[in-house]
Amino acid sequence: MPTLRRLLCACLILLAAAAAAEPILIHYPRAESIDDERGEYGLALLQLALAKTGGQYRVELSPTRMQQNRALVELQSGSGRIDIIGTMTSAEREAALLPVRIPMTRGLIGWRIGLVRADHKDLLRDVRTVEDLKRFSTAQGHDWPDLEILRHSGLKVHPVAVYSGLFGMLNAGRIDWAPRSANEIWAEAARHPELAIDSHIVLRYPTADYFFVNRNNPALAEAVRMGLEAALADGSFEQLFYLHYGRLLRNARLDQRLVIQLPNPLLSPQTPLARKELWFSLDDLKRYP
Repeated sequence: MPTLRRLLCACLILLAAAAAAEPILIHYPRAESIDDERGEYGLALLQLALAKTGGQYRVELSPTRMQQNRALVELQSGSGRIDIIGTMTSAEREAALLPVRIPMTRGLIGWRIGLVRADHKDLLRDVRTVEDLKRFSTAQGHDWPDLEILRHSGLKVHPVAVYSGLFGMLNAGRIDWAPRSANEIWAEAARHPELAIDSHIVLRYPTADYFFVNRNNPALAEAVRMGLEAALADGSFEQLFYLHYGRLLRNARLDQRLVIQLPNPLLSPQTPLARKELWFSLDDLKRYP
């Protein structure tokens, strides 16, 4: 009996020590420009997921701003500057890094609305097919999977070196339009009053943005996965999604636009397309009028 009591005491001491231990600090990349709001939702979702798993991890933004490609390189190198990133997936990225295959924005990143110059706001009014879109030039980040997705469908797409360059090219008339995700375009248009949001079409291709970690850090990936699953189960994932994007989706009027479907040659066969609860659909708009 004394031996059993000693074992129980030792276990209690270890549990107390674990509970009192400082959470593991992890770094999430800071946006590449001061007016870039794209990372705010990802950070909030990551904090939600980690809170669901007992506070073993604590997340902070990286000390310096960095472009997406640099953040991916840092993550893959295991330098410790970046421990986790939220970004669009591709088969290549899933091979190099460890993905948490739960779409952060429920696939909304694959719903693309056109950003055009304000004096050409009806540029896409008569577009009905992909063939129609081939008349117009566009641009995407040189390291974004969207570049290859759009080119695969025969669209004329120029690469841009930095995110902010996309808007300068559009305003200068070097490209005709820029397809931006339905969750990003509103803040971008507000920052660039010389540009306007097309009201006629929406591109839609199957894709997801995932949290990615270094392949040598499966414990972090599992913690995030468990936290996201818990948030899905108790409804807090959906609440956060509609807190950030509900009003924007209503303004986008996606159900009143012509939907042009594009294939995604970069999509991994392991994409959880069969889990319908993970993906945004037009039917969701009926539940959030």
